[in-house]
Amino acid sequence: MVTIGDISEKVPIVSSDTLSSEVNSIFEHTPNLEGIVITNDDQPVGLVMKTQFYQKISTKYGFDLFMGRPIKLIMDRSLLVVDHTESITSVSSKAMNRLQKHLYDYVVVIKENRFWGIVSIKNLLIKLAEVQVNQAMYTNPLSGLPGNKFIEEKMSEVFQNNITSFSFLYIDLDHFKEYNDTYGFKKGDLLIKEVSNLLNKNVLLHDESLSFIGHIGGDDFVVILPHHDYEEICKSIVTEFDMRIVQFYHEEDWKNKYVFTKDRNGQECKIPLVSLSIAVITNEQELLESMEDVSILAAEVKKRCKTKDYSCFMKYEGSIVEKCYSSDC
Repeated sequence: MVTIGDISEKVPIVSSDTLSSEVNSIFEHTPNLEGIVITNDDQPVGLVMKTQFYQKISTKYGFDLFMGRPIKLIMDRSLLVVDHTESITSVSSKAMNRLQKHLYDYVVVIKENRFWGIVSIKNLLIKLAEVQVNQAMYTNPLSGLPGNKFIEEKMSEVFQNNITSFSFLYIDLDHFKEYNDTYGFKKGDLLIKEVSNLLNKNVLLHDESLSFIGHIGGDDFVVILPHHDYEEICKSIVTEFDMRIVQFYHEEDWKNKYVFTKDRNGQECKIPLVSLSIAVITNEQELLESMEDVSILAAEVKKRCKTKDYSCFMKYEGSIVEKCYSSDC
């Protein structure tokens, strides 16, 4: 993920007691400079954009009134300050929601509560456009969720940043191929979208912007949580899926609890209704050092999940532990 800190740049800084005449000198000697940040003890306290500065001193008596006095009398105290870890998208939204008169002011970036740099609106919009193009390229067109490229980046971020607590949820639909064969791809696509919606609802309800939801492809999804409180999230996903799936079947099939179709070997037989499986891998007890470690364990847990004809989630704790089933079981 591209953060605002990745595109920040340095600009001159002065203290609030600096004379306006010195600020004027900086602008005169740096023609391309758009603004100056005012800091006290490395804390941003104000902003002076060149346009506003010259508007102020060009008023009647403005030059005589301000040039020999501290810049704090002119500086704008309503600056937008963001942490260097914030996303480009989030900061762009905040910047565009400012008052019209502040719309083109610098965004001030801090790191560890100290001034770090600025981002101009021009550079912010250019980078936002790049991010949106990349998102469009690597987002699953069916679900609207981040695809494999973003999933790999997010997982790499977890390991590279040595995050102390995390949980990976690998989610897929059992008997989905047979469902597509029976009800058609259009109905199958609607089911995938439904799963995407319920993941967004139940994951973001608990963690809002901290968690990550991705669509690996087909009927496979992944959720990455920055903690170990996965159980309530899994329960809500499983429970809501079992409530929603009824609308995707004809009454007779739902009553029978199976469809009569060909299995993966081409043999006609009774196939259970679609269920949802969640394989949970955490670093609570396991030392996980790479995506490969997670994938190997997830494959083992998913294999066990798929032996059940109902929705469930299971977690790996040295061995596979069945944690919860749907309300039908």
